This record gives sequence, C-alpha cells and structure tokens, in this order.
Amino acid sequence: MSRLRTRTPLALALPAVLAVAFLLLPLIGILVRTSWGDLGTHLTTPGVVQALKLSLLVSFWALLLSLLLGVPLAWLLARVDFPGKAVVRSLVLLPMVLPPTVGGVALLLGFGRRGLLGPWLEDTFGITLPFHTSGAVVAATFVAMPFLVISLEGALGGLRLSYEETAASLGASPVRVFFTVTMPMVAPGLIAGAALTWARALGEFGATITFAGNLPGTTQTLPLQVYLLLQDEPEAATSLSLLLLAIAMAVLIALRGRWTGSPVARRTTPARVPSGADADAGAGAPEPVPQVVPADRAEPADSARWPLHAEVTGFNRLTLDAEPGTTIAVVGENGAGKTTLLRALLGLTPRAHATLRLGDTEVTDLPPHRRQVAWVPQDGALFPHLNALANTAYGLRARGVPRAEARAAAREWLDRLGVGHLAHRKPAELSGGQAQRVALARALAARPRLLLLDEPLAALDQTTRVRVRHTLRSHLAGFGGVCLIVTHDPVEAVSLADRVLVLADGRALQDAPPAEVTRHPRSPWVARMLGRNAWPGTAGTEDVALDAGGRLVAADPLPEGTRTLAIIAPEAVSVHRERPTGSPRNTWPGTIREITSAGSRLRVLITSSEAPELVAEITPAAAAELRLSDGAPVWTSVKATEVTLVEL
Repeated sequence: MSRLRTRTPLALALPAVLAVAFLLLPLIGILVRTSWGDLGTHLTTPGVVQALKLSLLVSFWALLLSLLLGVPLAWLLARVDFPGKAVVRSLVLLPMVLPPTVGGVALLLGFGRRGLLGPWLEDTFGITLPFHTSGAVVAATFVAMPFLVISLEGALGGLRLSYEETAASLGASPVRVFFTVTMPMVAPGLIAGAALTWARALGEFGATITFAGNLPGTTQTLPLQVYLLLQDEPEAATSLSLLLLAIAMAVLIALRGRWTGSPVARRTTPARVPSGADADAGAGAPEPVPQVVPADRAEPADSARWPLHAEVTGFNRLTLDAEPGTTIAVVGENGAGKTTLLRALLGLTPRAHATLRLGDTEVTDLPPHRRQVAWVPQDGALFPHLNALANTAYGLRARGVPRAEARAAAREWLDRLGVGHLAHRKPAELSGGQAQRVALARALAARPRLLLLDEPLAALDQTTRVRVRHTLRSHLAGFGGVCLIVTHDPVEAVSLADRVLVLADGRALQDAPPAEVTRHPRSPWVARMLGRNAWPGTAGTEDVALDAGGRLVAADPLPEGTRTLAIIAPEAVSVHRERPTGSPRNTWPGTIREITSAGSRLRVLITSSEAPELVAEITPAAAAELRLSDGAPVWTSVKATEVTLVEL
C-alpha cells in the first residue's frame, strides 16, 4: 500500500534544505580546495606516513580496549538492574558531550604523574601514560568507547530475552549463552558500534594533544599532523583532511544507518510455504509423514523416571505433584499466572518462587541452566544463526557431550519428529510447523527431567496443528519426566493431557482429568473455552439468582446460599419465534446479536434483558425454518434437566 502523498509545508522544507546545505558546504570546500595534482605527494611524505601508521596503531588498540571493557558494560546496562544504573549510563554518555580538551585535562588529573592514579602506576608498574603512545590510546579509548556501548546496548535491548532464557533452560551457562547466543544475534549492532568506535578513535584530536602531547612518532597522530600542517602547508593539510573525510564517509556508507544500535534483520530467502494441507511442508518436495516411534523407544538414551513435586509461592500459590509420564495442561484466562508458573519452575521470575524436586534431586537452589528443565516458548525461540541440527544439538553440547555424539542424537530426534531432512536449514527457511517440531526436538534431545511448553501450537494453522499435535502426543507418551503445556485450545487440553490444571489469579481452581473438567468445569472461562454457557450465581430455595441478572431453575438444586456455576450446553438451548409452551421451566425473550458457523451447525448469540448472554447451537435447516437473522426477536428455552450446577 503506497504512502499518502501530501504537499510538504514550505515552512518546514526551507529550513531543512538550509540545514543540508549548512552540513554539505564545508565538505564541498575540502573537495574544491584540494590540490588533486599534489595529493599523492602530500600523502606519501615521511611525516604523514609516520602519523598515519601511528593513527592506525592507536585506533586499533583503542578499539580492542573498547571491546574488552565496553561489551561487558553494554551487557550490564541492558540486562541487569542495579542501583545507580542511570548514573552509570550518564558516565558512558559524558565523553560524547564533554569538550575534548576538558576530557584531556580530566585524564591528566586521573592518570597523569600528579593525578589520582598516575603516581601509583609509575611507582608500581613503571607505566607513564602522558606523552607516550599508550597515553594516546587511553585518550582515544576514553572518547570513542561510548559509541560502542550505546550501539551494543541498543542491540541487546532489541533482542528478545526468550532466546537467552531458552538457551539457559537447555543447560547453557550464562557465559556460554553470552558467547553462543547473545553475541551472534547482536553481531550487526556490535559491528556497527565497533566501526564507529574505530572511526572516532582514528579522528581523535583534543583529548590526545592535551593528555598525550604532540610528539612526532610517539603521539602525533594524523589529526594532530593536520593541525600542524595547517599553519605552514595548508594544501597538505587539506589533502590529509580529505583522507580522513574519505575514511569517515566509507564507514558511514558501509553501516548504512545501522549506528543506532537496532538489530539488523538478516537477509534470508524464506522457504515457500504452500497453503492448505501442505502448509507444513515448506519449500521443495512434499514433506514425508512423521514416523511414529513406539512409546517404549521414544526416549533415546535416558530411561530414568522423574516424578515432580513443586510448591509455588508468590503470585502463584499452589502445590504440584505428578508421576513420571504425566502431561498436565495449564489453562486459564489472560493474567491467570500460566506463564508465571512455568517461569517460576525455571527459576526465571521474581514474581513467584518454586520449591522444586525432580525425582530425588532438590533443584530449588540451582540456577536455571543446571535444573534440567527444558522450556519451549510460544515462538519456539530457535536460534536464527544456527541450523536445525545445531539448534537441536545445542543442549547436549552445553552439557559437555562431544560434538559428534551430540549431533548424532540431534539427528535422531529430528528424524523421530519427521524433520530430519531439514537438518541443514536455518529457522528462517522453515515453516511454522517445521520450526515447532525442531524446537520440540531440541528440548527433548537435551534429556530434561521436566518439560515446559508454552502454547507450542498457537501460531500454527489448523491443518498443521493437527499433524504436530499427533506427533507431540506420540513422543510425550515415552517421556520419562513430567510435561506442562500452557494452552487456550480445549482440543489440545483434552487430547494431550492426563490432567487439566485451571488457574485463576495464580491459584489452582481445578486440577482433574480432562473428562472431569469437561463435565464439571469450575471456572466460567474454562466452560466458555469448552463452548458452554457458564453463569455464576447463588443458589436459592427453588432456583439460582444469577450474578448478571435473572433467575434459573435446575433439576438438582444446591443448598441455599451456595455459590454456584450454572453450565448449559449450547445444543440444549431451544430457539423459538413465539413464546414456547409446554415443559421448559426456563424461558427468556431476546434478540439475535450474531450468527456464526461452527462446522456443520450454527452458533447463535442471543442477548436478553431478563438473562445473561446465551449461545444456542442449531442446524442451518432450523435457522432457515425460523427465518433467523441478526436483530431478529426470539424466545429461548432451557429444560431444568439440561442445567448442571457446579459448586464454586
């Protein structure tokens, strides 16, 4: 869609053009005043060559120091909250706004012979920084390092934490995560910051001449040489200025606007994802149907069994006990604490704390990378710089398994989940279903004792979801630990889980087999998720007073005063054009608000002034016979025997 073209206001365009001219005119002046015929002579004089070599030496040492000191500092600012963080960030920015000569004076008072640290350096190590090449390096580092820190901090801030957290859940230590996941993923920001840092160090003048002096062959860098030549040989100074200008422009053109620190998207050729039944096949030949491995062979190497016991406090307040091989579906409305529960079991959130025992091992005090709790976030968090095979082998390699053995086990798991032929593809070249299966293979290959899946199928289309759900069910059958799956899909909860844990405000509202939750849901949200009408209320002597207004008669009433949830199946709701006569004890007038298709039937949403919103499910033939349409007045009726009351 093209942008809407509007006329540029002259009041804005004119100052903008003047600003461009203001910036461009000095550069044109250098180009015009350069003596092009003498350019080669000016740039090859012994003094200039010596200054150029020294500038390159100083700038590269400054870059190295900036990388050694600035990269950890950028990570600290981006990832750790600590007192005085704003002050530290201000200190990082200070050299960028401080006059260079003032920076040189500050360096003298800090590292000079009469400075705070200078005498100790000279007496203890014999190091004298002022009027020495090392002093020029220190000055260049002081003014240039902020460019690296700011650029890299921005890149780290734009990197989703789920990648690093997933790597930790696979057994990678913080240092390994930093070098194998974090740094490769922010490489564009790091390269941009390094290039700017080097260019700034190459052009440093004020702090260098104030702190290190202007000694030929020792501290006289190219900018200082320009300053000297400007007094005696202006044409030579112009030629050197052109050289520095060309280097600066080359750096900026190479970066192409990437110096802001934002992560740069890698150019990839995404696989073509066909529609319909082949949506999971990606590009190329049709994907083979995954081979279902018998449950007794689904665990390749570790046949140990790991029961779960967890006591969770904080926002979540519940106790979990489960035998090996149990799959628990965690459901609840948004904000109920589902993801917080998973993160508490991982040890990744301050909102909740889990006292966790897996088998006979107490892991409560262990860091996330030593708990052997594997996590698959909703987006899979496959590392984009690694192919499917390397992704799958990551957890084993993090735990010290030799490379060949780890890759063999990874390939076995990829084959088991039907994506072995995609082993050498990057995540960007995988379809949604393929990526989810690789993420699952990666988690299972890490040999976890507890498996946590956060809506693993939410991003898939319906056809792909059915296929991946079948594959997931077959492999969870042989898993030796406990699996928790967060889901909003009732089909997933019923088909994958042995138990359904219903959360509300961090508490366990219901923990029962799927059949029990389906028959007697204790949460209005769960009842609606299962497609039923759910009305909370209070039992009276003969009926139920509904919280949303109106009264309801049930065949099996609860004791008076009992808080209850009335469950009515949509197919139990009858729709009439006239007030019904006969046996129904619950009848209400209403208006059709919406009619939607639900497979071979229609779901009709009806509003009423005498009852809460009600969903009825009828056949298209019945809808046509009743001449139903949006806004049509109708009557609804429900038999007392069709109402199920669940005590809350």
